[in-house]
Amino acid sequence: MIKRRAFLAGALGAATAGIRTTRTAGAPDNSLVGNFAELSGVKLWFTDTGGTGVPLILLHANTGTSAIWANQVESFSRTGYRVIAFDRRGWGKSLANPATGPQPGSIAGDLDALAEYLKLDKFHLLGVAGGGFAALDYAAWRPERLRSLVIAASTGQLADKEIADFIARLEIPGLRKLPAVYREVGPSYRGANPDSTRRWIEIEEHARQAEAPSQPLRTPNTFAKIETIPTPALILAADADLLAPPALMLVWAARMKNHEWAVIADAGHAVTWEQPDKFNEKVLEFIKRH
Repeated sequence: MIKRRAFLAGALGAATAGIRTTRTAGAPDNSLVGNFAELSGVKLWFTDTGGTGVPLILLHANTGTSAIWANQVESFSRTGYRVIAFDRRGWGKSLANPATGPQPGSIAGDLDALAEYLKLDKFHLLGVAGGGFAALDYAAWRPERLRSLVIAASTGQLADKEIADFIARLEIPGLRKLPAVYREVGPSYRGANPDSTRRWIEIEEHARQAEAPSQPLRTPNTFAKIETIPTPALILAADADLLAPPALMLVWAARMKNHEWAVIADAGHAVTWEQPDKFNEKVLEFIKRH
C-alpha cells in the first residue's frame, strides 16, 4: 500500500508539471493534465482527467492541495468519471490576481467559474474537511448544477450556537496548537505508515501560501441554509476524527433533507488519505446511483 501511494504521489507530481502519462491505444485516458484557468481574480491551478465521463470535482482540505487526491483521482477516473481537482486560491499553485478581479473571492465562486470555464453541465461535488464548508456553501447557492454532494470529515463550519457549544464540549484543550499531523492523521495510520505519513506532512507544509487570506463563504453556513439543499448527499464521517467526530457531524447532517450517512472505522480527519480504498468504495457506490 505504501509503495502504491508513493507511485500515485509521483504520478500526480508529473501531472502537475503538465505531463500526460502514456497509455495503450484504445485504453481509457485516466491520466492527469495540469493547467491554469484564467478566472476573475485568480489563476486557478487545476488537474483534469478529461474524457466524456460524468464530471466529479474534488475540494481539498485546509491542510492540503489537489495533490492530496492522488488515490481518489486514480480510482474514480478508472471507474469512468472525469475527475477534476483544483488548488484553492492561496493554496498550492493557484495565484491570486488582483488585476483581474476582487480579492479574496470565495471558494464557491472560484468553483463556479471553473465549471463555466470547463463548460461543465451537471457534476458531482466532493468536499473534505474545509473543502466541505465550501461544498455546502456551493450546494445551497447552485443546486441546479449538482448531481450529488459528498461531505467528508467536516464540521461544516456552521455558525449556529448549537454547533459552537458542541465543539467547545468535545474538543481537546490545545488541540489546534498541535502540529497538523497530530490533529488530523489518526494514530493507527501514523504508527503503521511512516513513509506515507511523511508524504502527507510534505503536502501539508507546502499547501498554504504565506500571508494568503482565507476565502470567506458566500454566506454563512447555518442550519436554515443547509436545510434548503435539495441535492442527494452522502455525509461521511471517520470514527477517530478529533476535529469532526461522528457525533458532531450527526448534529448538522440531521438537517440535510436528502442525505445518507456512513462512517469509516479506524480513520482520523485525513480519512481520504488514511483509508482510500474504503473511502473510494463508499463514494463510488453512492454517486453511481445519481
